[in-house]
Amino acid sequence: MQIREASILLGALEGGELNRSLSAELSTVLKELHAMSTEDLKKTFKGEVDLKISLSAENGTVQISADIKSKLPKRPRARTFYWITEEGNLSTEHPQQTDMFKGPRDTSARTAEPAV
Repeated sequence: MQIREASILLGALEGGELNRSLSAELSTVLKELHAMSTEDLKKTFKGEVDLKISLSAENGTVQISADIKSKLPKRPRARTFYWITEEGNLSTEHPQQTDMFKGPRDTSARTAEPAV
């Protein structure tokens, strides 16, 4: 049997495992692109799936190896707003405004909250 079509070769390489792996990787990237593009309709998201085929010929024969790499789009991170105090600390309250009933709050005893 002679192989003249790239699609036949891709299906035959690694006993069909290359085609299954490439299809799975493509599906993973497409699912992530779909999720991100439906969450934010105003942005364009990009991903990549690269297939590298290496050929090594010797004495009329060829050995073929392949590598699949993908790049998922980077999910945007949320931003958090804080004020900076004169002491160089972060505050969730404006440092120049005081509580009408209690006065300025002491921030030295507060512990950091985990990022969300």
